[in-house]
Amino acid sequence: MVTTPALLGALDDFTSRENWDKFFALRGGGDSFEWYAEWAQIKSPLRSLLLGAEGADILVPGCGSSVLSEELYDLGFRRITNIDFSRVIVADMLRRHARVRPEMRWRVMDMTKMQFPDGSFDYILDKGGLDALMEPEVGTELGMKYLNEAKRVLKLGGKFVCFTLAESHVLDLLLPEFRFGWDLSIQAIASERSSKSAFQTFMVVMVKGKMGVVHTIESRLDQNAKYCNMKQANAVIHALQNENRIRESHTSGVDVLFSLRDLQLGAIGNLKVIVPGRRRQLILGEQGSSLYCYKAVFMDAKNQTGVFAYHCGVFIVPKARAHEWLFASEEGQWVVVESAKAARLIMVFLDSRHANADIDVIKKDLSPLLKDLEPEYPEDTDPIPFMMASDGVKQRDILHEVTSEITGPMVVEDVVYENVDGDQSCMSEKMFRRLIFKRSSGLVQSEALLISDSPSEETDNKSKNSSTASKKKNQKKGSKNSLRIEHSYLGSSYHSSIICGLSLAASALTVAASSGEKISTTIVGLGAGSLPMFLRGCLPFLDIEVVELDPMMEEIAKKYFGFSMDEQLKVHLGDGIKFIEENAVADHGTSTHSVPNGKNSTAIRILIVDVDSSDLSSGLSCPHVSFVEDAFLKSAKKFLSAGGLLIINLVARSSAVREMVISRLKVVFEHLYSLQLEEDVNEVLFASPSERYLEIDHLDEAAAKLKAMLKYPVDVESDIKNLQRLQ
Repeated sequence: MVTTPALLGALDDFTSRENWDKFFALRGGGDSFEWYAEWAQIKSPLRSLLLGAEGADILVPGCGSSVLSEELYDLGFRRITNIDFSRVIVADMLRRHARVRPEMRWRVMDMTKMQFPDGSFDYILDKGGLDALMEPEVGTELGMKYLNEAKRVLKLGGKFVCFTLAESHVLDLLLPEFRFGWDLSIQAIASERSSKSAFQTFMVVMVKGKMGVVHTIESRLDQNAKYCNMKQANAVIHALQNENRIRESHTSGVDVLFSLRDLQLGAIGNLKVIVPGRRRQLILGEQGSSLYCYKAVFMDAKNQTGVFAYHCGVFIVPKARAHEWLFASEEGQWVVVESAKAARLIMVFLDSRHANADIDVIKKDLSPLLKDLEPEYPEDTDPIPFMMASDGVKQRDILHEVTSEITGPMVVEDVVYENVDGDQSCMSEKMFRRLIFKRSSGLVQSEALLISDSPSEETDNKSKNSSTASKKKNQKKGSKNSLRIEHSYLGSSYHSSIICGLSLAASALTVAASSGEKISTTIVGLGAGSLPMFLRGCLPFLDIEVVELDPMMEEIAKKYFGFSMDEQLKVHLGDGIKFIEENAVADHGTSTHSVPNGKNSTAIRILIVDVDSSDLSSGLSCPHVSFVEDAFLKSAKKFLSAGGLLIINLVARSSAVREMVISRLKVVFEHLYSLQLEEDVNEVLFASPSERYLEIDHLDEAAAKLKAMLKYPVDVESDIKNLQRLQ
């Protein structure tokens, strides 16, 4: 007699054919085995589902030695095909059933590589097969291959029935994979407390429907019901609620930003067919699948009756030109489609992360991502052509190159764009200074506007305060003598979004401005100093302390970007996380907190996290993953004391990583808002521990209040329309 530990030891890896052969050989023939969900438990829901379908073609993948097939056969379902990749168990099952159940078929076959034609079956009954393929250490590859095969061999209107423990890593694959074109329902399988399994089994039914249609999941689960594992059941209910929120967003009529996987799953219909006038926005590339992430627009030409030069083309838009009407507006994009003479055009927008990347590297990175977006043209075997607007840089002067032990290689350069704001008359007069981080494949970390410093301005400057004098004193080495940094200009669009989000606390800011009280504002990450310099001039009642890890950044900001310090603006060199933790502990438990001038304040407190990450393995380009860990978020909550705003510049390489960050923030903070930039991949998040200082119900009025306080122009009204409440 083989002991249970010996049997389980044979299954060290549930995805190994050799292990299963060994397992079934040790058990011996002639006996059935159920991992979970005994026939008595699933008989009733299965009979209800299969009622009147005795003539249906049924597939049981990963059949093992379960009694499922024989019980169904005896109920009158004769057209059952069983497959398993273990020759040992298929041979045993044939010996047991060939005579008594002659119409039932058994085949040795890998469920991830089925040999059946498309649309072969009315039902697929999976009892633990998907769970076995989804070992957490193995990842999702085998599970995804199996689900793709299951979808392929199922007939239109057919049902894929999955008995599963519905663990989180399984649902994370299953629910999105059946989001588009499938009607999904889920119910719990009743079990006795004395059942040998301590786990709750669920029956998920997916009905194959029209491609692109999104249905809300029908949940037959109740948080008040009694399950054998309440924790497990509640986790499933929570996952379904989150998935239904996503599905509702797809049916709301809003211009949804799709992922490439969404399109592969049929979110916008059949990609192999041209649909005149079809246009969708999407994100190309995710962690592990590409070097970069790209924002793109998918467009099928409106008029398909003409002669096209290409059945599918790619048009790359550099960051410097993304704001132009031709590329930023839907109307302009259709003009590009027409002029490109392509039946389908994929317009790809480059952002600051691609600034110094070689264009051949970009094309090589994009090519595999675009294969599934290509329509079916059997007679055209040429590769998809790449077209590109010029990068917009007419002139480039490198002022400084240096390598820091912390930040790595950096470049300071002056550039002149070919076209600035579409104004041809002044394009040659505008020059920009850029700070580039080479560690992040040429990330343009900061961009500042250089303006002419006329003789009259120089005279006026002599009478200005020491701060302005310091700016003049620190004019950048290597730049033209007549040019200086214009600190009222924001080169990064997400900086404008940060300013706009302060509308959430407009009333608190107004009170502080009118009373003369200073508002403590901490910025983690100096960069070239553009944001703190803008805030100092734009909102003079802010007391600003910048925390910067790299001393070389402060030197570059001062020498090349006109950064200067005074009583209102200071720099603390050190670790931003430790700074917040230490100050959170010092201030926690008091109703007031200290500000840089040494006084106590009861006003709102602002914390801005604006740091990039050199470690892209986490899926985050901004900020470093440490700044979205629970420990830091809890410290930030304490740091904000009774109220205030935590503002995070977020650039996530995958939707899953973004959702992870959002969920962590929701746990720690009571209120959460998002402002997604239209022309970039940045998203600015605004979190607050309480509504004490927030303007929640009248954002338009709050935006007007903020605009009245600003000393520099910011398009608050436009940005506030994109502000979304997440919690």
